[in-house]
Amino acid sequence: MPPVFILSEEPIQPTTTVFEPGEGAEVQFLGTVRDQEDGKPISGIEYTAYRPMAEKMLQELIERGEHEHGPHRVFIQHRLGFVAAEQPSILIKVRTKHSAEAFDLCRWYLKEIKSRVPIWKRPVFAE
Repeated sequence: MPPVFILSEEPIQPTTTVFEPGEGAEVQFLGTVRDQEDGKPISGIEYTAYRPMAEKMLQELIERGEHEHGPHRVFIQHRLGFVAAEQPSILIKVRTKHSAEAFDLCRWYLKEIKSRVPIWKRPVFAE
């Protein structure tokens, strides 16, 4: 996998899966911007972050994940800047030995990112 996390204004690109010995499962979560916020049409979302803190917290989150949940590999990409409706804004990939733990870890990373990492969103409402 590429670096363990990326905060970038670049679009999320599909990648191929290459498993390491002992890995038997990969779960990917791809979150896209919906076309509505609170029932109102939007053209997209503007994502901002306090990058030094967000990067530090992502690194700590990954280290905590490894410590609390055992061996696995994770890759996280979160878009910054304007992301149009129907475009991906976050990608989380988790590779583990077994599928159940990959699903659980992917959900755990998503919850932790949304609740702890200083990345903010501001909907851009359609005219």
